[in-house]
Amino acid sequence: MSKTDKMNLKEEALAYHEAWTPGKIEVVPTKPYANQHDLSLAYSPGVAYPCKEIERESGLAYKYTGKGNQVAVISNGTAVLGLGDIGALAGKPVMEGKSLLFKIFAGIDSFDIEIDEKDPDKLVEIVKAISPTFGGINLEDIKAPECFRIEERLKKECDIPVMHDDQHGTAIISGAALINAVEVQKKRLEDIKLVINGAGSAAISCARLYIRLGVKRENLVMCDSKGVIRDDRQDINVQKREFATARDLHTLSEAIIDADVFVGLSVANVLTPVMLNSMAPNPVVFALANPEPEISYELAKSTRSDLVMATGRSDYPNQVNNVLGFPYIFRGALDSRASEINEEMKIEACKAIAALARENVTEEVKAAYGGEDFSFGKDYILPKPFDTRLLYCVAPAVAKAAMDSGVARMPIADWDAYGKELKKRMQTVAKA
Repeated sequence: MSKTDKMNLKEEALAYHEAWTPGKIEVVPTKPYANQHDLSLAYSPGVAYPCKEIERESGLAYKYTGKGNQVAVISNGTAVLGLGDIGALAGKPVMEGKSLLFKIFAGIDSFDIEIDEKDPDKLVEIVKAISPTFGGINLEDIKAPECFRIEERLKKECDIPVMHDDQHGTAIISGAALINAVEVQKKRLEDIKLVINGAGSAAISCARLYIRLGVKRENLVMCDSKGVIRDDRQDINVQKREFATARDLHTLSEAIIDADVFVGLSVANVLTPVMLNSMAPNPVVFALANPEPEISYELAKSTRSDLVMATGRSDYPNQVNNVLGFPYIFRGALDSRASEINEEMKIEACKAIAALARENVTEEVKAAYGGEDFSFGKDYILPKPFDTRLLYCVAPAVAKAAMDSGVARMPIADWDAYGKELKKRMQTVAKA
């Protein structure tokens, strides 16, 4: 992007956030409020009756309040996009944006909550204390390694789904891309050699999910800014040590020789043409650093014509975009009233996203992208964000996985009726 383009984008983005009503979300009533009788039902004295019912049986909060369709987007602003530790308040536009995406893609009412607290234990106590308000919690832009501890504690101590999307969203979407990219390249997950460059929260979660999908632990090498994560290094945390190798590898350039897959969750321009040429035939490269990838799309494609490539950018094919997952994962979790988002649910979301990319695209999708057609192959291994079928594929897959794994507290019996309910919900959103 040129300097002029960046200036234009800055001016347009600032104007967008300021125009009409500042910010991106608002609260609107869902019940009549036209007269005194309506208000007597909404508030005093009528409101005392649902309060008493919920006191008697806490699960009735899902019947008499909006809890079952509310997700909190919570951040302390310590790792906001590529901006770093900019603070809770400066991260608010991002959290509002996430709330907007929850609403427009899955009909979920979402509230952004920015907490000015960096101590992990104190942050956990704050989130836990407000958790009764919500049906689910989306943790966002919290730096590693604290994010692991925070999510782990909240999952144990809250009885609602908690997910740190920076970790698991990237893993789920890139996992779906990996399933399809490997198939396009006529390889098998259990056979591939895979290198991950980057060892933050997303990289750790990706590695864990790839192994559950079928990648062999011994075929995975992870690198951080100091080189290959080896088991003789003394400067690595417990999460990195999980992926330490005993192989005689020290640098990315050594690790990538004959690798089938490179996954970059690091910084711009660390993957050189020489490294790319040293990879195995028909390689897969996910260069996910944003806004500048580990190797530019143009350079990578000109270096290897047999390449399948994905980035985090919307202006190139195969964008790894978390919006393909989190709205629908929470939708399925909320609708089955799951007590958590577990590994089985993540795997099924991953598989559902991958499967949709193999389907013929609809006219609606083509129209959303200027009439462009898409078909499964090197330049189309993931569905497009505006493919409305994601809701009807991913949410039921997640809900069913919640049921099969025993964490659903409100099992869905009629899947046809559930599909119709989802469509009705989205029609309501479209009219708003």
